[in-house]
Amino acid sequence: MTGTQPLERQRRQEKEKPKGRPRGFDRETALERALTLFWQHGYEATSISGLTKAMGISPPSLYAAFGDKRSLFEEAVARYQESYGAFTPRALTEEPTARGAIERVLHEAAAEFTAPGRPHGCLVISGAVNCGPESADVEAALRDIREASKHAIHDRVVSGVRTGELPADTDTEALAQYYAAVFQGMSTQARDGASRSELEALAELAMRAWPS
Repeated sequence: MTGTQPLERQRRQEKEKPKGRPRGFDRETALERALTLFWQHGYEATSISGLTKAMGISPPSLYAAFGDKRSLFEEAVARYQESYGAFTPRALTEEPTARGAIERVLHEAAAEFTAPGRPHGCLVISGAVNCGPESADVEAALRDIREASKHAIHDRVVSGVRTGELPADTDTEALAQYYAAVFQGMSTQARDGASRSELEALAELAMRAWPS
């Protein structure tokens, strides 16, 4: 029995050893910094060297933790949708009326797109501007997200027709397209320096187009 004890102890110690080398950085913090850089400069203009500098890691660590630049961007966009961009689906689902939902989306966009301490506008709208052919898949992925948001707005408008809040002959496609365009325009204006109060005024003006 005594001859087997050292072997058993060795096996137990091997099982208790941590697998692989521990990362020398906080992954969540690094991802947040990458998100901010993509948000500020867009996918195409953000380089690996710029990312590693902002994230405080080496290129091998970036590739080991996140894969390539494309995969890192996908994860950053997903994080954006779960955090900074989550106000849109919340408003569309929580408000009891279609008008209230659209109005809340626009007013919260005015606040979120101009919030201090972070890039202005919306990452999903501006993240793939001026992308070349080699980044066409990135541009297409963001376009799909924007289309999904437009469909969500349309669904809410349709619900307004269904409940009698909107006239039965409302052009739901055109109305949804209009408010999606206002939303995207607010993002662009925020990046160009528009203030929250200016965007709030734009939101108020846009709601005057709501059919009565």
